Amino acid sequence: MNPEILLVDEPSIGLEPRFIDMVFEILDDLQNKEGKTIIMVEQNAKKGLEFADIGYVLVSGELAIAGKGDDLLKNPKVGELFLGG
Repeated sequence: MNPEILLVDEPSIGLEPRFIDMVFEILDDLQNKEGKTIIMVEQNAKKGLEFADIGYVLVSGELAIAGKGDDLLKNPKVGELFLGG
């Protein structure tokens, strides 16, 4: 099997920080060296947005903000949403 698209659900959940970094390095290799498209759900907002080309921030299942991962990392509204307003 050699899928073009990978669906990744919470790759960092329950892992020690050093293993989280390893998982994201593997995902980065799959994306950048093997040309895979990765669709990811990740509650570790910082790690997920650092990885994302495009990010979507959901609040109670509704789209709150969308944009480039780097832009969302810099957007203070993202932090407000994750801290409850």
